[in-house]
Amino acid sequence: MASQAQQAMLDKILTQGGFIAALDQSGGSTPKALKLYGIDESAYANDDEMFDMVHAMRTRIITCNAFSGERVLGAILFENTLDRDIEGLSSANFLWQKKRVVPFLKVDKGLEAEANGVQLMKPMPGLDELLAKANAQDVFGTKMRSVVKLANHEGIKAVVEQQFEVGKQILAAGLVPIIEPEVDINSPEKAEAEALLKLEILAQLNMLGDEKVMLKLTIPEQADFYKELVDHPKVLKVVALSGGYSRDDANAKLAENHGMIASFSRALTEGVSAQQSDAEFEATLDTAIEAIYQASLT
Repeated sequence: MASQAQQAMLDKILTQGGFIAALDQSGGSTPKALKLYGIDESAYANDDEMFDMVHAMRTRIITCNAFSGERVLGAILFENTLDRDIEGLSSANFLWQKKRVVPFLKVDKGLEAEANGVQLMKPMPGLDELLAKANAQDVFGTKMRSVVKLANHEGIKAVVEQQFEVGKQILAAGLVPIIEPEVDINSPEKAEAEALLKLEILAQLNMLGDEKVMLKLTIPEQADFYKELVDHPKVLKVVALSGGYSRDDANAKLAENHGMIASFSRALTEGVSAQQSDAEFEATLDTAIEAIYQASLT
């Protein structure tokens, strides 16, 4: 049974315009995120210090006036952030209670080596405990990422089946999974891979019971290619990843896809830095949020 908070979050996602901020860089991607933010690897001696710094960066973003539920529908966190506080509240509770931003949790443990043109997710042995922790903090949903590099039908089918299999475990825990089979933007077979991916996602959606999922997909080569998924009764929202495109490119491509909204990471934080004054930081973030918000309204 959904809590009152989770029902309010569901209503927000169904009825309000906006986008989802991906603030879930984890172990492997954190040094890169910090470097883009103007903090070099020489600034921290170990993982603990690195995670302290990235939490300070995320806190600075989340506590900004520009970052609020008016334009930002949700934010994806990773477990380390879920375990920390922002201004005396747990990160997830701060997002919802103070900002009206719906909290999501990244649950995957990274990627397997490439096989059949794809990278499946590594096993997640502690998933049930993680979902229980998320529920205790009124987290609404989860996110997990696989990667498609080539238009290999067997590989793509395996990626989608794995995503939905884990997705059902997440649904059973009362959370909404964001299914994320990312197609590499540099794939030489991107359009062909997208055609196979859509086919496999539709097959899995049609086998779902009454539950609904969200999808996080690379912006397709052909505008509105995922319209069937956007309109599907089992899909709450289709969100787009920036995948390495610059913010301007990602926004321009996203605006051509009706009903898809952004869930950007690097494209959101592009241009903000540790060296900026609070006023500069606020202004830079506000510009980014407004541009992504507008691109998400089409």
